Amino acid sequence: MSRSLPAPGTGSHDLPVSPALDAFMSTAWADTPLPADIRVPSYDVTPARRARLAARFPGERLVIPAGTLAVRSNDTDHRFRPHTGYAWLTGLTGEDQAGHVLVLEPDGDERHEAVLYLRPRSPRTGREFYSDRRYGEFWVGRRPDLEEAARMTGIRCAHLDAWEKLLTGSQPPVRALGGVDPAVDELLRSCRSLRRRSAPAGLEAVLSELRLVKDPWETGQLQQAVDATVTGFEDVVRSLPQALRHPRGERWIEGVFDLRARLEGNGPGYSTIAAAGAHACVLHWIRNDGPLERDQLLLLDAGVETDSLYTADITRTLPLSGRFSPAQRGVYELVLAAQEAGIAALRPGARFRDFHLAAMRVIAEGLYGWGVLQMSADEALDADNGFYRRYTLCSSGHMLGMDLHDCAQARADRYLDGRLEVGQVLTVEPGLYLQPDDETLPRSLRGIGVRIEDDLVITADGARLMSSALPRTADGIEEWMAALLDG
Repeated sequence: MSRSLPAPGTGSHDLPVSPALDAFMSTAWADTPLPADIRVPSYDVTPARRARLAARFPGERLVIPAGTLAVRSNDTDHRFRPHTGYAWLTGLTGEDQAGHVLVLEPDGDERHEAVLYLRPRSPRTGREFYSDRRYGEFWVGRRPDLEEAARMTGIRCAHLDAWEKLLTGSQPPVRALGGVDPAVDELLRSCRSLRRRSAPAGLEAVLSELRLVKDPWETGQLQQAVDATVTGFEDVVRSLPQALRHPRGERWIEGVFDLRARLEGNGPGYSTIAAAGAHACVLHWIRNDGPLERDQLLLLDAGVETDSLYTADITRTLPLSGRFSPAQRGVYELVLAAQEAGIAALRPGARFRDFHLAAMRVIAEGLYGWGVLQMSADEALDADNGFYRRYTLCSSGHMLGMDLHDCAQARADRYLDGRLEVGQVLTVEPGLYLQPDDETLPRSLRGIGVRIEDDLVITADGARLMSSALPRTADGIEEWMAALLDG
């Protein structure tokens, strides 16, 4: 009687495989190569990115992991998205990149060679291709072989198993992105000959700073993300009659937008915020489990992420009845005036913080005019008190790109305390969050949350509104909603 073979990467409920079945599974498979001309979309721009990074660390080996799969529950993993630095340098953005590592190997003091260490396609002579739940081709899809991956990326490719052998013997100084892949971190810690150099900025900071200014290809990807997001917002408005009838209307809205995001790109660039009524006063409301009421506002903060992993980030606050009430309109128009002031402050050479300060001055003046703030705008904006922040809570924008909050590891003098440059893409998103239990507010304003957020690219003479296809004024919102609901 034949004995079943051990099962790599299988689950507790998987059926055993007999030697006879294993032998049968290894025969009579046709060759199915990928097209000879297949390339990653950013093939032409990634070599210059790698060269710019390598030039900052002469003579050092740079290690950039893609990241690893994370368990969601038992034997089910979360969807995988490669680390942004890895994707930006290689152009590889798919879920099949889990566990892969890019190494920029020093070739003398002035040059580096890029090498991709990856898990190639499973051969049809083993069992992985049909039995391994994490990596088997019949379970999760085809991966390229080493030759195909090299052709796709223009980078020399080696088997992932060779990565460990790389760290034996004499080593150059090594600099790695830490905290991305625990297996890579452990391997580097175990390498006794590992040497490190100090530098003014670490690898994480330099990668962020190199991405602060977007090239034309990147700006084009971001515009695609914005355009798809506009379509998603239109889908949401058309779906409002059904959403209003459902006891979890917020979740209906989330589902409608996320469907568009999956159809047009990789998916939503972040967890969609569909916050009705007082839920809009919770900055990152992603439970999305509440009903919609016609007398409420809906704050929708959502963005499509393209297959190249560039994401939009747009917010609109919509009256679910189709018309703003007087109190809702008053709050909305104050936030819009603040956003207009912030956008007007965008130009090359302006400080990054200028647009936020401009927006907050308008907010502070408005709160004072309403009698909510008992001090002038100048006093409220003074860093020693900042009382206006009770109602605004957070910053009025951030850099945007492959990460929602892009370039987050950049040093303060290049980002928060830096100057704007042509080609940078950022959001301007002031908001007012008037909590339902805030006794400093008149009852008519409690529980109203409004945010207006748009994506802009810095140009030679100011900034271009990438999301201009979505109306921003209260009248424009009402007219836009009426046209979509009547259509």
